[in-house]
Amino acid sequence: MIFDKLINYLKLDKQEFTFQFNSHPNYPSALAFSDTLNFMGVKNDAYELDKEYWDELPEEFIAIVDNSFSLVKKSGNSYSVYSEKAKTLNKEELHQKSTDFVLLFEKTENAENKSVFDFRPILYLVFAVILIHSFLNMSIYDAIFNVLSLAGVYISLEIFNQKFGNTSTVIGSICGDTASSQTANSCDKIIKQDKTSIFGLKFSDFSLIYFTGLAIMGLFLPASAYLVKGFTLVSVIAIAYSLYIQAFVEKTFCRVCLLIISILAGQLIISMLFFQNTVFSIGMLLLTLVLWLLIFSAVLYSSNLLTQKENLQKSNAKNLRFKRNYDLFKSQLLENEKITFQDNHTFSLGNKEAKLRIAIVSNPYCGFCKDAHKIAEGLLEKYPGDISVQIRFNYFPDRAPEKYTQLLSALNYIYHNRPQKEFLHAVEEWFETKDESKAVARAGSSATEDLTAFTAMSSDNSNAGLSFTPIFILNGYQFPDKYDRDDIWYFIDELIEDEDFQ
Repeated sequence: MIFDKLINYLKLDKQEFTFQFNSHPNYPSALAFSDTLNFMGVKNDAYELDKEYWDELPEEFIAIVDNSFSLVKKSGNSYSVYSEKAKTLNKEELHQKSTDFVLLFEKTENAENKSVFDFRPILYLVFAVILIHSFLNMSIYDAIFNVLSLAGVYISLEIFNQKFGNTSTVIGSICGDTASSQTANSCDKIIKQDKTSIFGLKFSDFSLIYFTGLAIMGLFLPASAYLVKGFTLVSVIAIAYSLYIQAFVEKTFCRVCLLIISILAGQLIISMLFFQNTVFSIGMLLLTLVLWLLIFSAVLYSSNLLTQKENLQKSNAKNLRFKRNYDLFKSQLLENEKITFQDNHTFSLGNKEAKLRIAIVSNPYCGFCKDAHKIAEGLLEKYPGDISVQIRFNYFPDRAPEKYTQLLSALNYIYHNRPQKEFLHAVEEWFETKDESKAVARAGSSATEDLTAFTAMSSDNSNAGLSFTPIFILNGYQFPDKYDRDDIWYFIDELIEDEDFQ
């Protein structure tokens, strides 16, 4: 299922979204789509709504149009629909092509692209240096030749990235997202279904190798003119092959392919008419062979690495789809013996009458507990009326240092005398700073509190065998070892709604 325009509009990481969506146990259902948006930070609510009520919907919503999840934006009497491509429909056309499913969403500050590294600024900087060097130190025709080489590198790199699922606005605009489906499919047919395979590389990969090599050799014009002319002559074979595939095999023309052919033809004309023949040099030939071998190896390595990553993600998605099945999770959860706590009120947060009760057995000096508390805080923030969370710090007065007693006294004072949010801030600050004096200062009291409840609670934990921290307890059942604590986010909605578990 393709929804590139929708993902771009919501500013989500496409690879991350696709992975999470594909790994959902209910993939490719509307529930899976809605849950994935929630996981990525886009709060949403799904409805089955008769078309007669669609006029009451907000200006933007998500619907299933032509069997694809699409962003729908009202624009006067028409609707702009964004999914695999952008298109404009009138009210009647939208109603005919849509199901009754609508999803209302609210973007949050977490709903943004989470790409680790963006190489484009560095690429643009390299391009700028080459262009400045070309126009300051070379003839106008040599400089134009280098401009065409850089254009070829850029377009080929966009095609290379698109091969691994990255959306390219450049390729999309060239191929025509808003044009007819025949035009858009022609680019897809030629680029994505390229049957060429040499050492695992496609015809489009060799385009990247070729233009990168020419861009580097172009820096040494006119000394490298003899060899550059040879490469441009060889490109005639690639031009003829590409035109043959498009005209007689696939029987459709790809705009981006024609653009690359135009660049090749332009470089051929410039090299034949304006490059002066230089003396053939064995040294220059050897350097050129080494250069092309390095570029070929780099592209081959990158392609194999990204292919392995893509295959691994697909395999992981299938495994996670099985692992994230709620029934399987619940069966693993209920395999553990139920634990009954005597005290469910000390450091109890959220809705104390909630049917889903989460206890976190923790230790303020435990290095791993910080992340567990962040999960608990996040759950309280997102589901304040649906869950209760109890923080169960292990505390044994005969073994506890004085500073721990001071810390627990300060937190206890804040819990009983300040709003819940301030108590959570105090716990969060502690795990960030590990400074007891800050907790005491926040409490405004250095008096030792009555910690009898914590001693009893710790004995309760110990009797249940809950010595190692952190541990999540859900309605008396210990969180399964086969799952990571972060996995609770995938099941929390169903846990809240599951009356049998409550």
